[in-house]
Amino acid sequence: MTLKDKIYKALENVDDPEIKKNLVELDMIGDVTIDGKNVIVNVTLTTKGCPLKNTISGDVEKELLKIDEIEKVEVVFGEMTDEQKQNLAKKLRGEQDTKEPFKNTRVIAIGSGKGGVGKSTVTSNLAVELSEMGYSVGLIDADILGHSIPQILGIKGQKPMAMSDGTIIPINANGVKVISMGNLIEKDEALIWRGPVLGGILTQFFNDVYWGELDYMLIDLPPGTGDVPLSLMQQLPKAEILIVTTPQITAADVAKRLGFMASKTNSKVIGIIENMSYFICDNCDEKHYIFGKREGEKLSKELNVPLLGEIPLSTLVREDSDKGVPSVLDERLNMKDKYNLIATKLLETE
Repeated sequence: MTLKDKIYKALENVDDPEIKKNLVELDMIGDVTIDGKNVIVNVTLTTKGCPLKNTISGDVEKELLKIDEIEKVEVVFGEMTDEQKQNLAKKLRGEQDTKEPFKNTRVIAIGSGKGGVGKSTVTSNLAVELSEMGYSVGLIDADILGHSIPQILGIKGQKPMAMSDGTIIPINANGVKVISMGNLIEKDEALIWRGPVLGGILTQFFNDVYWGELDYMLIDLPPGTGDVPLSLMQQLPKAEILIVTTPQITAADVAKRLGFMASKTNSKVIGIIENMSYFICDNCDEKHYIFGKREGEKLSKELNVPLLGEIPLSTLVREDSDKGVPSVLDERLNMKDKYNLIATKLLETE
């Protein structure tokens, strides 16, 4: 095997951080120049201003320095031609089945009866925890008018990459592939759209975004039983429903309506998560049930589904969300254990 062959073989271990396929497979490797023990590798990106250039450069250097004949590696970046971008987009889109999105992926839509129960926080942290467990995870922020996922995951202000044919590459947030209207519009832009338009956007999120191979797709639904949850249940009949509530009677009562709506559309409800279940006082170290008690358990019995977990109320969770840090990654909290238990139970419902 020639040195150039070894180089290309090694570069098959270097993935594009956003597309999650190796640089050789994506035709991103240009000229390779060998000068003694020094190597210059030209990498052509979809956009020259790619924010992950340093990651790619470091990964290329790391892999090539494993080859005994190489002592120094230089990575030079260029930009794909329009024709190369079109070929790449065609290759990526050709892998997706637009007639049956997420055919080999477990889709879990996470909803609530009302707003303010922490549904998006739960969705974000569950997605990150599943990714931490080694699963390939996507997350669609289907709360199009009230999107909060970008803030919670720390990607507010970031824009997904758009290919020449309109294919969108989702944003990578802590190992989770994410798409949200919050990353597609200008800051604080108000959206006033009717149901059919919202359903159309949801379809674009399913079909026009390159998701690649996923184990799980989590979909953060808007609260209630409106057009978007109904549209999702119709477009993705195999999607399972996970309901988030608080121990407040009002929240659990309206969450029940989502469960009934799911049964009418033959969608399977797989469990209940009770958020803000209790507050542990810093001084007395006791549990205080601020919003009530056991309503999540009661709801799970009424819908005949398991209660997957009870998540405590914490000021640190609120602070983390404001900073864009998933609480499962905050070592000051035991939220990782809580979400790991929920994720484990979730796997058992499959």
